[in-house]
Amino acid sequence: MGKKRPSGKKRGPTRAAALLAAGLMTSGLAAGCGTASGTTINVYYSPEDHFQTVVDNCNKAAAGRYRIVYNKLQRGSDDQRIQMARRLAAGDTSMDVLGLDVTWVSEFAEAGWVDEWTGQNKTAASEGVLQGPLETATYQGKLYAAPKNTNVQLLWYDDRITPTPPKTWDEMMQMSQQLKSQHKPYSVVFTGAQYEGLVVIYNTLVESLGGHILSDDGKSVVMDEGAVQALELLKKVTSSGITDPSLTNQKEDDVRRTFQSGGAAFELNWPFVYASYAEEKPQDLSHFKWAVYPQAKAGIPSKSTIGGFDLAVSAYSQHKPEAYEAALCLRSKENQKVSAINDGVPPTIESVYHDDVPVDPAKPASADNPNMAQKYPMRDAILSALKTAAVRPLTPVYQNLSTVMSKIISPPSAIDPQATAQKMREQLDDALQSKGVIP
Repeated sequence: MGKKRPSGKKRGPTRAAALLAAGLMTSGLAAGCGTASGTTINVYYSPEDHFQTVVDNCNKAAAGRYRIVYNKLQRGSDDQRIQMARRLAAGDTSMDVLGLDVTWVSEFAEAGWVDEWTGQNKTAASEGVLQGPLETATYQGKLYAAPKNTNVQLLWYDDRITPTPPKTWDEMMQMSQQLKSQHKPYSVVFTGAQYEGLVVIYNTLVESLGGHILSDDGKSVVMDEGAVQALELLKKVTSSGITDPSLTNQKEDDVRRTFQSGGAAFELNWPFVYASYAEEKPQDLSHFKWAVYPQAKAGIPSKSTIGGFDLAVSAYSQHKPEAYEAALCLRSKENQKVSAINDGVPPTIESVYHDDVPVDPAKPASADNPNMAQKYPMRDAILSALKTAAVRPLTPVYQNLSTVMSKIISPPSAIDPQATAQKMREQLDDALQSKGVIP
């Protein structure tokens, strides 16, 4: 299981593959054959405003040997996964490089849809990459993708309301109660809707408390004491009158808008919020501050859950040498910097964070010619968080697990720690065996 599929030999379809293949979408397939200007390498990747600039850079570097075409996927994460999975399950040969959310790598590797990275390609894909992002691209000890960009949540606050950020969840809740009594903005806002965002919060708490949801090999349910303590903390914060009334409907951008409009004191969110704040409230930007994620247990660094995207090579690609080369170019140091500055996606290569050469090196850094220091003033906090970060359970059925967990812990104020933990043990065990859940 999880091994590279031998060239020219298809693995027997799994139940999931059969279900996905049954709904194959045949419209809009891009051709993967050679063109007048050389071989076409089709890249399927999520919408990213300036990713075409990166593609153009790599096409220039290819010098006509091949041409990369950016096939923009739907905006919704679930829709992206379903489209690619359906086509791969049917053995679609027109797909070459795949942009995979970090939670999909294990699934696509186990299904035999993506190839293992070996030799020089593996070395190039791993060089200088932070350990956490590298783990997201690994399954059963083998590398199946090249980390392109990462992500990690921070604590955001306004220094006019809280000059010093809380270091722990308990301190954050105490400060929130004090602010509430003073009739100031006091809410703690985070992604509380019934979806992956709530699972990310829970996973972060579990990992920060030294707990485990699954075993390290991802094959069995653990739900140990740390996992139960995380349920207790999640219930405590959401039943103390200090969260936003719309908590159970809030996703990332809802959380951002609530804080930005002055409706909260503390925001747990991804770094994209800084660029949005800079654009929409530039007059107050100097007061918008950040800190590493609060500790769940005093004295023990938090383990914020990693997000991001990795680039994989399709097992069905007819142009694998060029596909690997293209993927490596698309996530090179130079192009990770382009994406970081222009699209706000944190790099996976550590050295990029300290690269303060502006976009146009012939001109001084400015608002119109920014460098990493200008776009990522919080870069030290991001790096610090990444070095202690957590990955989500590495299992091919992660989507099943996420669906189960988000349902069981929503709304979080209704959690009964012991009973909820037991229910989760039972239903996660079923999900591991794909009982009653259709991917």
